[in-house]
Amino acid sequence: MVELALPKGSQVKAGRTVKAPAGPDGKRPKRIKKFKVYRYDPDKDENPRTDTYEVDLDTCGPMILDALIKIKNEMDSTLTFRRSCREGVCGSCAMNIDGANTLACTRAIEDVSGTVAIYPLPHQPVLKDLVPDLTNFFAQYRSIEPWLKTDTPPPEKEWLQAPEDREKLDGRYECILCACCSTSCPSYWWNSDRFLGPAALLHAQRWIVDSRDEKTGERLDELEDPFRLYRCHTIMNCANVCPKGLSPAEAIADIKRKMVERKV
Repeated sequence: MVELALPKGSQVKAGRTVKAPAGPDGKRPKRIKKFKVYRYDPDKDENPRTDTYEVDLDTCGPMILDALIKIKNEMDSTLTFRRSCREGVCGSCAMNIDGANTLACTRAIEDVSGTVAIYPLPHQPVLKDLVPDLTNFFAQYRSIEPWLKTDTPPPEKEWLQAPEDREKLDGRYECILCACCSTSCPSYWWNSDRFLGPAALLHAQRWIVDSRDEKTGERLDELEDPFRLYRCHTIMNCANVCPKGLSPAEAIADIKRKMVERKV
């Protein structure tokens, strides 16, 4: 039998447990929830670990992000994570919660039974704790040139678009680039250096179908590659985890269909 060993320093070890503080009456809180959080400090020559925090739900907001903020403010100021809007709009607080990629600000604590396991988005370099390095992700987004490209001189006021053409953009423009979809995709895990991934391809399709854009052929030419587009095997993880309810797989299928149609 083949024996596989993890690289040195990659094995996640059990960390410490931080108990919930006692109340004003000196008694332990009645409603306690445990949060097991991934911890990694690049400045220390140590393996990553998982620390467990006991949170008093009676003094905490309803969302996972509320618990993380409470932990950082009241229990462990060294905990590091991204967050901004707290309304499911910015995508900053994307992380792996209870085994699925999602936004911490829109995932309710009560929706997770037992201990809440929180890890950074998978298969990305970790800068610290729950903060992944998304440099490659955003570079791929920029590579699809996500802006209107035309040869026609700009109009004096605005580009006009028929309502039926505008409707074709629904389910595309709402993407908040949280990276939940791409980091859930096995094809992206193994080929992220060449496969653009669900998020970038969703945005690519948004500009391909835009009636105002005049570079459809060029955009398709850029995607005509065994890896950039065709590494997608329609596993559907992207659609399952999208916090906005979008389907990148559907957009990718439409691009593939257009590749065929233009050769017929």
